[in-house]
Amino acid sequence: MNIMMALSQRELTGAEVYATTIADELIARGHKVLIVSDTLTAPTKAEFISIPFNQRALPKRVAQVRKLIQLIREHDIHVVHSHSRASAYISALACTLTGIPHVASIHGRQPVHKTRVLLKCAGEVSLCVCESIRNQVISDLGFDPERTLILRNPVNATTFNFAPPEKAPSTGPMKVALIGRLSGPKGWVAQEVIKQVVQHPEIDLDVVGGTDIPPALQPYCDAPNIHFRGYQADVAGLIHQADAIIGAGRVGIESLLCGRPLIAVGEACYHGLVTCANVAEVLGTNFGDITSTKQGNFNFEHLSADLQQAQQLGSNHQELAQLREHALQEYDAVPIVDRVEQLYSQVYVHKRKRELPVIMYHRVVKDDSEKGIHGTYVDVARFREQLQYLKDHGYTTVTFDDLRQGNYRKRFDHEHPKWVILTFDDGYVDNYTTAFPLLKEFGFKAVIFLLSHRDYNAWDADDPVRPEKKLPLMTKEMVDEMAAYGIEFGAHTMTHPRLSQLQPEQAREEIMTSKATLEQKYGRPFKTFAYPYGDLNEEIKAMVKAAGFDFAVATDSGDVVFDADLLQIRRIAIFPKNSMHTFKRKASGSYNFIKLRREARQRRKQR
Repeated sequence: MNIMMALSQRELTGAEVYATTIADELIARGHKVLIVSDTLTAPTKAEFISIPFNQRALPKRVAQVRKLIQLIREHDIHVVHSHSRASAYISALACTLTGIPHVASIHGRQPVHKTRVLLKCAGEVSLCVCESIRNQVISDLGFDPERTLILRNPVNATTFNFAPPEKAPSTGPMKVALIGRLSGPKGWVAQEVIKQVVQHPEIDLDVVGGTDIPPALQPYCDAPNIHFRGYQADVAGLIHQADAIIGAGRVGIESLLCGRPLIAVGEACYHGLVTCANVAEVLGTNFGDITSTKQGNFNFEHLSADLQQAQQLGSNHQELAQLREHALQEYDAVPIVDRVEQLYSQVYVHKRKRELPVIMYHRVVKDDSEKGIHGTYVDVARFREQLQYLKDHGYTTVTFDDLRQGNYRKRFDHEHPKWVILTFDDGYVDNYTTAFPLLKEFGFKAVIFLLSHRDYNAWDADDPVRPEKKLPLMTKEMVDEMAAYGIEFGAHTMTHPRLSQLQPEQAREEIMTSKATLEQKYGRPFKTFAYPYGDLNEEIKAMVKAAGFDFAVATDSGDVVFDADLLQIRRIAIFPKNSMHTFKRKASGSYNFIKLRREARQRRKQR
């Protein structure tokens, strides 16, 4: 996807690091990211274009909207992700005018006034970095709870090695680092911390942040135990040199990852020493930076005692390791960006009401003599007509093999405007004798799902209640020829049972053994799976994942967004009585949205 990150800032902030961390991980996954902001300090692989969002006069705002629209069109942007109030306003307008979705991350407490309540600029989804923000925007600004989510600050954990303090608590002066901006509310926090520490010569305090020392802090420049270090690029190295850290927000996360005791104090409240007992509460305010209420809560007189406890905690490596593990679970960039990717796809697909169609066939028959009692076929004339339509209208058939290594992320690119996946279940001989010649004629590919332990359709031909005609399945020679052409083959269990109705060990054998048998027989990996009858549950899906499949297709279940769950991909069935008008709708990419609306109307009528 092509993503725009929008910020408004004039100095390094946590929001900038948040945006660049996500951007670099997205770029590593094959996405393109453009960052627009007043300035950009944090290093990143994303392209940067300056837009002065902090210029707030009306003519400047109009110019910013125009510039954003121009960039959206020039760079074929699919989603705009804003990270500040000023950029959110401009992004909301530009996205409305260009018809693309807007995602808004909220990094701090939001002001409450009539304009803000009316113009939420919340986007299709609002992402709050902590619980306090979510509670505040829902209660004070009326944000929709279902579209207001918590998504923590992402951190590349590999850059922060766990290395607890080595020296004994009684050895030498305690070295403490206060890390954060020295301007605004954080400057006041720094002043209060310094007032307490300057009275304790046994504590050496490094004050890190900002290039200039504010006037309120200049009287402390000559204090022997207070050292102003300015801006430091190597934050991890700085943290490892200290016995304890004082800070909030991203500083708090990085301190826990490094195994350093942390005194959590931010713009909104003073938590004191972070321990396993209070870490959940601390995370809920982003380490003291944000509370749900406007009233602050500060107890700086506890700082000296908290630092003494922090010195003791420094020798408790087990608790520090537990705190690091908690931080990893909450802040590791990889799962957070996984979620961001899903959200981008969801908002984009739901905005344009279109997604990569996955079509499901079973058989292609030449005449009435080949038809069965079940409607799992199309006649050859109609199949030809359907392929001709796809060819004439610029569709390109792809397989799941084409979408591996994250290539499914390219489905929104203008270079691939009409991807479609054609799938066939069971591997009937007519897939080779009738469908395959037509696929070759039109230059199309498909995906066929095979049974490993059946050579005919025993699951329904041997049904004593309603037996189907006995139909042969493809031979190895047929499969090998089709695979050489470019047809992908996947697994469809051993015997075609309803997996959810089996005992767990039986279901696991159906899945695992079918994969192993097919791979041994054909000498190639089978990485895509189809659930017989579309029958599955979460336990079955976990078995499919454990077997090593990376795509699995269902029928009428699964999200309308292709990559919402790659182990439960929704398909669209083609039936013998489907008209060409119906086929066109089913191949359009918008059919699932039409179908779900129709089903919702039917449910409302039944109530």
